Amino acid sequence: MSYAPIPSELPTTTRENLHTTAFATSLESSKNSVRPKRKTLNDRQARKDFRNDYPIIVHCHLHWDWVWQRPQQFVSRLSQRHKILFVEMIAPAAELATPMARFRGAENFANVTILTLQFPTWRWSDGKYVDEERRRIVQEFISGPGAGQFENPVQWFYDPMAVPAFLGQMNEVLTVYDCMDELSKFRCAPPEIIEREAELLRRADVVFTGGRKLFEAKSQHNDNCHFYGCGVDCAHFGKARAVTTSVPPDLAGISKPVLGYFGVVDERMDYELIGQLADANPNWSVVMIGPVLKVDEAALPKRPNLHWLGQRSYGDLPAYCKGFDIFLMPFALNESTKFINPTKALEYMAAGRMIISTAVPDVVRNFGTVVKVAKDRAEFISLCQRALERPEQDAIEGGLQMASENTWERIVARLEGHIEEAMKSKRRRMGTSSPPLEKRETAPTILNGVAA
Repeated sequence: MSYAPIPSELPTTTRENLHTTAFATSLESSKNSVRPKRKTLNDRQARKDFRNDYPIIVHCHLHWDWVWQRPQQFVSRLSQRHKILFVEMIAPAAELATPMARFRGAENFANVTILTLQFPTWRWSDGKYVDEERRRIVQEFISGPGAGQFENPVQWFYDPMAVPAFLGQMNEVLTVYDCMDELSKFRCAPPEIIEREAELLRRADVVFTGGRKLFEAKSQHNDNCHFYGCGVDCAHFGKARAVTTSVPPDLAGISKPVLGYFGVVDERMDYELIGQLADANPNWSVVMIGPVLKVDEAALPKRPNLHWLGQRSYGDLPAYCKGFDIFLMPFALNESTKFINPTKALEYMAAGRMIISTAVPDVVRNFGTVVKVAKDRAEFISLCQRALERPEQDAIEGGLQMASENTWERIVARLEGHIEEAMKSKRRRMGTSSPPLEKRETAPTILNGVAA
């Protein structure tokens, strides 16, 4: 099984506009299938396999075409130098009799191949079957339609549930775990995820974390662990400040001022706060952009001045940002937000508006000099009113500066440096023993605690 909080179908726009290719997979059980013989890396082969243009196989719990987040930001930039196989699992379907697999190229990223796996609902509870079948299907793709592209890869995990299927099974030269969230704390997380992540942490050659609290937790279990927080595409979100950018019609028709949020709408939101914010001033318009996930859409607070616009494309977000007067991060303070380091914080900063947030620990530690942080709901509303009446230019300018020093490109370059270092270390260990790399909190450029 897989931790896959994504819809069982691709978005309509994706189904219509992108060409996908299905490849046949054997209907026999994986235990009867012929698998590629696993190779042992001897010294000569190791010297050949440790190369700078290594392919990468990514195992992700998020859909490529879903909300554009850390995995897509990293992978799209890594693909400038590496062939990428992005393996995603979508939710099981009752109408399937056997597993289904489709592959396609990622739009605008020629080196990214997306392999989408889906299982029948009636087999989904059989974890051993799912693990074996997903491994067989991916191996079959690599030896078939993907032949010659993904041999001896770096395996890059976001999904700990993929560990039994793939860790140590793909002739990989290195294993990377990029821990972007404490997934075990999320609603509906499978209980097996804790044990599987523990194994991944034990065996990964290098671990990256997306939050400082995550680093403090995960570095206890891996000696080569590094904290790299959020990055930002400054040019993209800077369009929100451009004269030529037009506010989309569905937002332009909403009365000002607009207090806006974009991101996933899930159990991490403080819905009582959102309702109170709309009640605080009927002249305010509270606009929430993003897909609703793991919460009952019918239970969302309803107010005349509260607008749930649903998901919008990543490409359109700067135009919506231009229509916002202030930005919101109305997170609940619960187990699911204890470790989060919101990507949107720097994106908001690059768009050049004031930001109001609840007291999420990593927001306080990483962005507290720029983001206005409320200790309770009443203060959150008060800070919103103050930001609308008297925007603080120093905070806005400080946010623009912080965003400019924390681009995704700078972070990815440093991730690749750690991978190269880990490869060299592994190569040395194959000849002579060497001590493990020193555990450290990595932030080559620090501005108010944010890794650049």
